Amino acid sequence: MQPSTFLIWVQETTFAGIPLWSLLAALAAMTATYTVILAVLHLVTGRANVWATQSDSAAAMTVVQVLEGTSRVLMFLVAVLVGASFLELPGRWAGRVGQLWFVAVAVQMGLWGMRAIGIGVQRYLTRHSSTGMTQVGASATLMSWGLRTLLWSVIFLAVLSNLGVNITAFIASLGVGGIAVALAMQNILGDLFASLAIAVDKPFEVGDFVVVGGVAGTVQMIGLKTTRIRSLQGEEVVMSNTDLLKQTINNYRPMTERRIVFAFGVTYDTPVDKVEAIPGVVKRLVEAEPTARFDRAHFKSFGDSSLDFEVVYIVKDPAFGVYMDLQQSINLGLMREFAAMDVGFAFPTRTLHIATVPEAPPARMVPVVATGAASVATPAPGSAAAKAPLRT
Repeated sequence: MQPSTFLIWVQETTFAGIPLWSLLAALAAMTATYTVILAVLHLVTGRANVWATQSDSAAAMTVVQVLEGTSRVLMFLVAVLVGASFLELPGRWAGRVGQLWFVAVAVQMGLWGMRAIGIGVQRYLTRHSSTGMTQVGASATLMSWGLRTLLWSVIFLAVLSNLGVNITAFIASLGVGGIAVALAMQNILGDLFASLAIAVDKPFEVGDFVVVGGVAGTVQMIGLKTTRIRSLQGEEVVMSNTDLLKQTINNYRPMTERRIVFAFGVTYDTPVDKVEAIPGVVKRLVEAEPTARFDRAHFKSFGDSSLDFEVVYIVKDPAFGVYMDLQQSINLGLMREFAAMDVGFAFPTRTLHIATVPEAPPARMVPVVATGAASVATPAPGSAAAKAPLRT
């Protein structure tokens, strides 16, 4: 067959009303598109893999893992749609091809998003599974389910909108229904989200010693709804996660050292030179302790019954027992030093000054006319003489 004859045959031959040359062009475009997509994907994945290897970056490794999840079926569908654009299709089919373009891209983005969420949740579990938080698995499942539901809901609504469906009323209905469900389950949802916030933000973990309101103890368990704290007295305190996060939480686990402020007083009859020497004595005692770092010691004020001193030092070990042993050692040292200096510790005293009591005035005698043989003088009522015992 001559070339000219072959060209004429190609131009005149049709399949289902579509010229053969158009089908051949579409096939070539489809093959070229699929090859280019594979090459670009391989190039980008390789570059990201090199970046992840050199920089040890989690973001680069995530990009590699996400791109490796690209669907070959969707890649082929995209290539077919590119080839279909070379065909002389009726107007209605041309519109459908454009819609399929959007569906394919949206579904592929959804698959990438699903893979990214799975990678993030897996890394979260790996990072926190050793902390002993009992709600890590549940919170990770809740977080994964919520993110995936949100992702596919957005993709589904976008596809419906692209297909010409009016989604305004549907979105409004979902909003009203969501509000009703949220109001009905606000307490449960509040505790669930509080548990998720504790798992993500980690204000405390299992084993931490915390003070929350009037409760001080060690965190035993962090659940989906409640947190259990073993108090110093031994009982288990169960607190709602929502109520727990509404309060100020003092967590002593991150503490690397402890700042201590203590005060004492000496008597007012202490000589000035000894009062001036006391800060140096305290400094020497604190610096002699290997686990302490001296900050300051000052004659602070004149108290009601003492000369008041204030001392500040740092305990390098945050353990409470270490602090108590150190404070005891300093207190005993102060007692020995003050005994050697003849300085007394002050204690609450009060001096009472009593004024001189004036003498009672002399008794005033009232004459009495007697009817008998003798007369006597009767003291005035209320006088000292009236109160004296009668002698015969």
